[in-house]
Amino acid sequence: MAEPQIVEASRFRERPTEFVVKDAFLLGAIPLTLAGIAGAAGLPTLGFALLLTTVFVGFFFRNPMRLVPGDERTVVSPADGRVLEAGQIELPDGTKAVRVAIFLSVFDVHVNRAPVPGCVVSIERSGAKFLAAFNRRAETENVRLDMTLQTERGERVVVSQISGLIARRIVCHPQVGEWLERGTRYGLIRFGSRTDVLLPASAELRTHKGDRVHGGSTVIAQLPRDERDA
Repeated sequence: MAEPQIVEASRFRERPTEFVVKDAFLLGAIPLTLAGIAGAAGLPTLGFALLLTTVFVGFFFRNPMRLVPGDERTVVSPADGRVLEAGQIELPDGTKAVRVAIFLSVFDVHVNRAPVPGCVVSIERSGAKFLAAFNRRAETENVRLDMTLQTERGERVVVSQISGLIARRIVCHPQVGEWLERGTRYGLIRFGSRTDVLLPASAELRTHKGDRVHGGSTVIAQLPRDERDA
């Protein structure tokens, strides 16, 4: 099957781009309405708690601008959070790859970003469970979405959005054949999750287990260079 053509007309339109993702307004309206009802019913403590919940929903869906460092060979983090794993792994077919796994708590920004510039060559959904994102079994059993990007040099990079214990919705806006620029915001996962990046074995890590990373602005790896980069 022929690979999708990387052309200007197929470039992905970045989204979400608003400072607070619009999901916040729908979900935040529920506790805000209940807070008003609680206040009218003479239950100020409950009303205050519901107001705090409304504020938290807005905080959760924040979507800050980020300056993307480095160049096209620099791999940036696809998400905010803490690095669970960073190292070389063996794939089912026996080949090697470099993986960086990032855990997102409910206090982290949940908007995902493209770690490298590339054309979307596949989008696959799998899994059925909602185990805690730091659970080893979550890697293979949780609801997940794997998006494979192909760089201009033919390298394949997989970004995996993996649901967590209370996450119930994975959003991925790109379509197969579209080109994503490095650092482009392309989707999100609601309420606690994990994002993994699978890189070629030749990639050189720039992060370690336990590091805090920020989507689009933290360098996590470097792809190899050649004479074209001189």
